[in-house]
Amino acid sequence: MRLINIYCENNGTTKAYEPGISLLQVAQDQNIRLESAILAALANNLLKELWYEASRPQTVRFIDYAHPDGKRCYQRSLTFLLQKAVKDTFPECSLSVEHSVSNGFYCELKNAPGFGAPMVAAIARRMRELVAADLPFEKTKVPTAEAIAIFQKQGYAEKARLQQTRGKLYTSVYYLDGYADHFYGPLTPSTGALSSFGLTPYYNGMLLMFPKANNPAALESVIIQKKMFDIFQEHKLWVDILQAGAAGQINQLIQRSGGGELIKVSEALHEKKYAQIADHISLRRGDVKLVLIAGPSSSGKTTTSKRLAIQLKVAGFVPKVLEMDSYFVNRDQTPLDEHGDHDFESVNAVDMALFNDHLDQLLHGKRVLTPKFNFDSGMRYYSNAYMELGEKDILIVEGIHALNPKLTEAINLKNKLRIYASALTFINLDENNRISTTDNRLVRRLVRDTFFRGNSAQATLHRWASVRRGEDKNIFPFQENADIMFNSSLLYELNVLRKYAEPMLYRVLPNDTAYVEACRLLKFLSYFELINPECERGIPPTSVIREFIGGSSFSYQ
Repeated sequence: MRLINIYCENNGTTKAYEPGISLLQVAQDQNIRLESAILAALANNLLKELWYEASRPQTVRFIDYAHPDGKRCYQRSLTFLLQKAVKDTFPECSLSVEHSVSNGFYCELKNAPGFGAPMVAAIARRMRELVAADLPFEKTKVPTAEAIAIFQKQGYAEKARLQQTRGKLYTSVYYLDGYADHFYGPLTPSTGALSSFGLTPYYNGMLLMFPKANNPAALESVIIQKKMFDIFQEHKLWVDILQAGAAGQINQLIQRSGGGELIKVSEALHEKKYAQIADHISLRRGDVKLVLIAGPSSSGKTTTSKRLAIQLKVAGFVPKVLEMDSYFVNRDQTPLDEHGDHDFESVNAVDMALFNDHLDQLLHGKRVLTPKFNFDSGMRYYSNAYMELGEKDILIVEGIHALNPKLTEAINLKNKLRIYASALTFINLDENNRISTTDNRLVRRLVRDTFFRGNSAQATLHRWASVRRGEDKNIFPFQENADIMFNSSLLYELNVLRKYAEPMLYRVLPNDTAYVEACRLLKFLSYFELINPECERGIPPTSVIREFIGGSSFSYQ
């Protein structure tokens, strides 16, 4: 029998094996040891379970919880473990994994009268029993009709609906001790790898807590985020009324009517929210002189500022918008992160001295020459753009650092209104496969950066880890400082973004380290039905999605 060579990046060793050897056997044979348990592997830049059997030459890198894909693998597996524990402990109940908040996943139990701390404790005990039993996760592919029947029998209507709308002949089904589920990414080899977790009561549900990335033996701390939680709950009620809270439901709406009604309703909700914010500012007329809009990358801050400005005009204000991005230092002066890359999320990437000087002059009625920033050249420039605030004028400042107290510490709190804007994705794939807000923003960004900022998809993917570190350090700690939170996500946006993102992601080559992330996003996007082209043309030119796909009536430099 002809042997195959497997090169292991972890130890720099190439060794020949018989075809069909599992990656777990390779790790054991080569005695691979990582900082924490091996959870999965990158085989030829594709993410694979450890039970994957190699039949051709491979370059393999084993990963643990410190790797983003290892962390996602752990989280998927842990939610499956939680789901199984719920069914074992309270068979009449069903689990719904809602969204990320307070450093964990917020989950609710359906059909759970008397829900409270004792029920949460009982579920956690069962989870630990399943971990101690070290039960294997098993994967099989079955005809999609069979998978649908399995999920319907288990009471997961949205999981079944999602598979019905995908149009695939076969579907992957994972099993844990006879209990079935579907995931769009690998799981750990067994429950024994999931020893570190927390489960605690949280509002009307419970919070599933995960280990720290830099210390898997310790759990993340619960950080109360009431404002963030409230906005998720507000939108959950809204989508439940529309019956559009899961990808399968949205796919069905698009398959039936093309998506035109979905677009109209989503855009109407945004318009209503902008008007409500303007009304709130109007109630503080005479006090509020400065509106600060912050949010992470690709959250739609710029469109939010422009559409709010329109509503403020309706309310009798004369709004002026000042974009913090225009105050970036030149590229050669941008600070570097610990990896030697440009740290665009650092507050020091902004010319704070110039910004504060201009802000002070404007609020004192003076006229200033405001800059612009060219993202292609990485240079700041001036184009005769002067700004001055009149008696009825109100200044809107948008940028990732706008909620940082240092930015406006000299301005009285009563004279400013703080808004946090982000694409807080409030739909899920199904009952227990959530859609990450981070993934939503990443898809937005790679489309926008390719179209308008001269970056390839792989360049965006390579930079994303640095962006996320910067957000964790410079943006998220201040989000609860906001007076108002605005959710810029749209029910239909992933169904639109898929058309633009897929060709970009397909151009990422297998020998690029970004290939694994490109493949993950392609799999993720495959769950969304494409919007009818005629309906897409009906997206208003003022929509936030136009900031990313083009066709906006607003100018974005």
